[in-house]
Amino acid sequence: MPTPDQNGGHDSGPDTTSSRGGLIRGLIRLARVKQWTKGIFVLIGPVFALSDGTLDAVGIADLVIWVALAFFGFCLAASGCYVFNDLADIERDRTHPRKKHRPLASGVVPIGIAKIFGVSLLVVGFGCTLLIPGNTKWWVAGLVLAYIVNVSAYSAGLKHLVIIDVLSLSTGFVLRVLGGCAAVNVAPSTWLLNATLFLSMFLAFGKRLGERRLMGSDESAIAVRDVQLSYTDQLLRMLVVVTGVATLLTYTGYIQSREDDLTMYFVNRPDGLGNGFGINLLWISVLPATLALLRTITLLMRGTYDDPTELALRDQVVRISGLLFVLTTVIVLLIGGNS
Repeated sequence: MPTPDQNGGHDSGPDTTSSRGGLIRGLIRLARVKQWTKGIFVLIGPVFALSDGTLDAVGIADLVIWVALAFFGFCLAASGCYVFNDLADIERDRTHPRKKHRPLASGVVPIGIAKIFGVSLLVVGFGCTLLIPGNTKWWVAGLVLAYIVNVSAYSAGLKHLVIIDVLSLSTGFVLRVLGGCAAVNVAPSTWLLNATLFLSMFLAFGKRLGERRLMGSDESAIAVRDVQLSYTDQLLRMLVVVTGVATLLTYTGYIQSREDDLTMYFVNRPDGLGNGFGINLLWISVLPATLALLRTITLLMRGTYDDPTELALRDQVVRISGLLFVLTTVIVLLIGGNS
């Protein structure tokens, strides 16, 4: 709630500069710029397409611009959706030990300004996609619009439906992957779409489990999120493990599908019949991916964090594992694309 000073009731001379600075910082927090890390899913399709030669005829500068426009289109649209979601959840957020400090719940950002800000983010985000040349821009714009509709449906009621709430959230990540592919006009790998779906489900179920651990009781968790009434600790633990394993299996399925062009042979057969000793170098990325997933499960079970995205940004082991995974994957794909 606003303090007496913010209302001007107990302060005859408020600091206008300080108030404006606080409002600007509040708007930045309201947009949840940290959550733009989820926009990395837009990059998945283009990065993997570069490795198999699909984009050899396209200039790197053009690719960067197209992907960047899709990236910011989804990120700004997501920020706009966050604003309206927080507007709908003001009272509920005030009962949460961490969410009560959000700009709207704490009164830092007025409701009227938040509405204008949210609409502006959505319009600018949609406008970014229309700057992509060619007919593909309409596909990217349509996917961003589908993302906004999906998030709106989630906020309007899907978030109260057990399992469907997580499927809705996961669809948002799949739409990001499709948007990145549409921006550069390539078909996405079914294996990567499956891995994206299961990974995002893992993150969503993990967040619900983390919330229950953090709140300390079923009643407190339900007060924060209605759908927690239909979940139990045992069910969420099972779903987190199942979706985590499914993520690894589908990703390794993709690795196996790239066996022919990403395997490096070190020793040839002397008889000339077939290939000799070698290894699919992309398999190396499975090691840090497995460590990151299992570490995340461990910390969520302990209740150390209630948000896997926050965990990925703060836990050193997960950060290093994620960085190694990205570096390994990019290096191997670039080698495969240039071989």
